[in-house]
Amino acid sequence: MPGNPREMITLAERHFPIRIRIAVPPSGLGQRHTQITAWLDENCGANRWVMALSGTRGVLNDALSVYFADATLASAFVARWCVRAKAETAGGVFQVRGRAGAAGWSGSS
Repeated sequence: MPGNPREMITLAERHFPIRIRIAVPPSGLGQRHTQITAWLDENCGANRWVMALSGTRGVLNDALSVYFADATLASAFVARWCVRAKAETAGGVFQVRGRAGAAGWSGSS
């Protein structure tokens, strides 16, 4: 993908029609980013998803967009990584789940 963020987003939207936006906590995703990308590669395939910065309110790094080629994979991502207690989004973005074992979490790592 190109280095220009806008061009990356344009290409992602052209090739991957489903977008999930997730909020990035102020402290960042930490090891969750590595776990999320490993899960995406394992469950979706390395060429079936793309991640790009998707800032809200003019802040570049407060949200990420994950683009998928398949709605079923996007749904599996939300079920695995997003807070279940909030079916709706907060400000247009899903909230990333905390550590394994947190309330509402029952999936495998």
